[in-house]
Amino acid sequence: MASAEQLKALLKSHLKGDDQRFFSVAMQVAAHEAKLGHGKLAEELRALIDEAKRRRGAVQPVPISRPKGELAGMLTVSYPKARLSDMVLDTTLEQQLQRVIREQRHAARILEHGLSPRRKLLLVGSPGTGKTLTASVLAGELGIPLFLVHLDGLITKYMGETAAKLRQVFDATGQTRGVYFFDEFDAIGSQRGLTNDVGEIRRVLNSFLQMIEQDDSHSLIIAATNHPDILDHALFRRFDDVLHYELPDAAQIAALLKARLASSAAKEVPWKRLAEAAAGLSHAEVTRAAEEVLKEGLIHGRERVTEAQIRLMLLERQDVVGRLKKNS
Repeated sequence: MASAEQLKALLKSHLKGDDQRFFSVAMQVAAHEAKLGHGKLAEELRALIDEAKRRRGAVQPVPISRPKGELAGMLTVSYPKARLSDMVLDTTLEQQLQRVIREQRHAARILEHGLSPRRKLLLVGSPGTGKTLTASVLAGELGIPLFLVHLDGLITKYMGETAAKLRQVFDATGQTRGVYFFDEFDAIGSQRGLTNDVGEIRRVLNSFLQMIEQDDSHSLIIAATNHPDILDHALFRRFDDVLHYELPDAAQIAALLKARLASSAAKEVPWKRLAEAAAGLSHAEVTRAAEEVLKEGLIHGRERVTEAQIRLMLLERQDVVGRLKKNS
């Protein structure tokens, strides 16, 4: 049952009319009951909380205290509104994400039967293919905060200090349910046998392996990398799922362009033909080109954007990407 402090917090927030605090504490109580194995009770509490939010119009994620002290230098919190429908994905990847969301929404029932919902995910793929957006979408779909883990604030030259900071991050996963996102994870996840690896990074990786295996919180832990080939093999079995992100095909590019520009484009714009001009671009690059078209239209007072204007921006992005690859 709820602790004395939680009961006091519930009553105080009710007296003050602080719905956000009330719902936050109530969710903590539900999570605690689920951890104790009281899955049915936890599920009933969450259902009541969701119903209360709907009745009061509380559709925004419940804000929590911002990270303080040392955590403030390691975590940045946000409350995404992104939804899975905002993404253009291949069928396999979309089904994987839908499954994660379903399992999280029915976590209490799954835990009650001695099983664990998917919540430790490794995202691999080229830059701009949707890995960061996925973390935002999962947070938005589940109505929980997104915590971006700053690896530069985590790693120091002192082993004990780095391990202590990493422990603080994993302690936070149990104290505040959220999506904890380790971007560019290869910075600490590279193979321990690489000749150019430094001892400190190897020790950090060992600490991470131990902590993620021991973590039994209700938070989602997500790591993303552009270079899965250099990740330590021991990492892969610590995650519940490995999700692969690829560059969009012609149909996906056409869908991206249409979703972003259809309301502002002339009726005769051939989306499939334009997709050919964007072949090889990432989701992020196609989206950026579409945004440039919209900005140019606003600046020049155009009521509708044309095929030629969209094609020009796509070719510009192709040129930028080509130059970057040449210089890398």
